[in-house]
Amino acid sequence: MIGDIIETKQCQLKDPMDLFHSGQVVKICAPMVRYSKLAFRTLVRKYSCDLCYTPMIVAADFVRSAKARDSEFTTNKVGDHPLIVQFAAKEAQVLCDAARIVCPFADGVDLNCGCPQRWAMAEGYGACLINKPEMVRDMVRHVRNQIDNPRFSVSIKIRKTESLNHRKMTIELVWVYLDSLGLQLQIHWLVQKDLLQIKSPEIDIIETLSSHWKKDPRSVNQLSVMVARGLLANPAMFAGYEETPLQCIQDWVDIALEHGTPFTCFHHHLMYMMERITSKQEKKVFNVLSSTSAVLDYLNDHYGV
Repeated sequence: MIGDIIETKQCQLKDPMDLFHSGQVVKICAPMVRYSKLAFRTLVRKYSCDLCYTPMIVAADFVRSAKARDSEFTTNKVGDHPLIVQFAAKEAQVLCDAARIVCPFADGVDLNCGCPQRWAMAEGYGACLINKPEMVRDMVRHVRNQIDNPRFSVSIKIRKTESLNHRKMTIELVWVYLDSLGLQLQIHWLVQKDLLQIKSPEIDIIETLSSHWKKDPRSVNQLSVMVARGLLANPAMFAGYEETPLQCIQDWVDIALEHGTPFTCFHHHLMYMMERITSKQEKKVFNVLSSTSAVLDYLNDHYGV
């Protein structure tokens, strides 16, 4: 069984693509290594997050090892939807096998073609797939052809780049994807601080995609916002809070304890959430606390949480 708290395969799954035709801005929690796990997904959903991703999972390990499945993917019966499971893969059938395992519990899979970490690139995963559009097409087609549920989403994550050659490869990859059985594409722009100043690499690709969208209006989706570190700092961001409210901290404590979240993860999330609302002196004390009971005592004494 995948994860200790999955109760049944008869989950009431949703089609994530319905969100993108709802007429509303779609608010998304990005895949984050170690952080976008069930407990945190539960928290951000409580504060108006529409769609969540799991952290990236290596498909080959996931398929091969029951231990990897139980540790890497945990969900629950009703609340953790819509949910996209993100995989790192380089073989079509391996990705398909991984997708089949999670299909009863999730609403779609996402192929990571954007991770720039050295280990991922060395293994043939992540951003190096930008140079292999045919391989990506094969993986996408395998999943779509072998998953019976037509509402099961298949998407890819790609990284914008400053390299002219890579920009051309990115555009080629986009076209390959758009032509693969009419599937949905999600480009996750990993931009710097100047979010409002779109520069030439993005413009090239956006103009190319726009020419396709004008020919096929059905592929046009409204605005979506995917956030990673910003949600770590303020899980209530999508609900309109400028900084983490105390109620959100209380909710995290309750959810984390209920889910048996390991102390290091529990503590790190609180360090992120309290970054903007604590002084330097407070950080020096709070950040070195070494037990759940010490953290709970600190929060109660200083914030009434």
